[in-house]
Amino acid sequence: MKKRTKLVSTLLLSAAILLAGCGSNETAGSSSSNSGSKETFKVGMEAGYAPFNWSQNDNSNGAVAIKGSAEFAGGYDVEIAKKIAEGLGKELEIVKTEWDGLVPALTSGKIDAIIAGMSPTAERKETIDFSENYYKSNLVMVVKKGGKYENATSIQDFNGAKVTAQLNTFHYSVIDQIKGVSKQTAMDNFPAMRVALESGIIDGYVSERPEAVSASAANENFAMVEFKEEGFQTSEDDTAIAVGLKKGSEDTAKINEVLKGITEEQRTAIMDTAIKNQPAAK
Repeated sequence: MKKRTKLVSTLLLSAAILLAGCGSNETAGSSSSNSGSKETFKVGMEAGYAPFNWSQNDNSNGAVAIKGSAEFAGGYDVEIAKKIAEGLGKELEIVKTEWDGLVPALTSGKIDAIIAGMSPTAERKETIDFSENYYKSNLVMVVKKGGKYENATSIQDFNGAKVTAQLNTFHYSVIDQIKGVSKQTAMDNFPAMRVALESGIIDGYVSERPEAVSASAANENFAMVEFKEEGFQTSEDDTAIAVGLKKGSEDTAKINEVLKGITEEQRTAIMDTAIKNQPAAK
């Protein structure tokens, strides 16, 4: 009986080993399958700079889910990000990040690219690389409709005005070109500046034309001022917008190839659609 018991135990042990072996092979096969799944392309943006990027509550108009959130991101940058992700053969993942945190997030590897209406300034180029430009715009001012500054034709018409711009952008530095301006503390984001303008805390804020068109379209109390006479002096890099990438990124060449395939007509159409689809100003 003892010998039989021992034999049965041996057989049971052997069967268990075989089953475990089968389980291991199955797991290995599963892992192999997972490793073959689509790699993610993690893109950082504020999701608060319409029409370049914004947050919304659903996936309408092609909006993409924001990682770790119930919200979705839409806008011009999102559409460009989609095309780049497709060209790279990767799955797009939007990582909502405060403006000041975008470059650190990129250099630390939290995101793979910045597609957030960012200009490839000389200062930024010291820390990160940039793709070829995917948009170019002009600087304008957003003011109260029917107010003192709506009919301004020169930046010097804002002498004495309370003007601000977003923190850590070249928009804030150009305010110094206005003689006698009352330069206000820079603000973290565009929604905050819209609120400040609405409440009269400021008389205007410096912006790029697409955002200004977006602001005035979303709020009937706002107007965009384009300067027919003296405007802001800027460099080409200041008014251009490009994809921010980690130094030496292997994706740079492929991203430039994708961007090259988007015609000016297509870019204009994408921006026009973004302006049309933007949510109302908060």
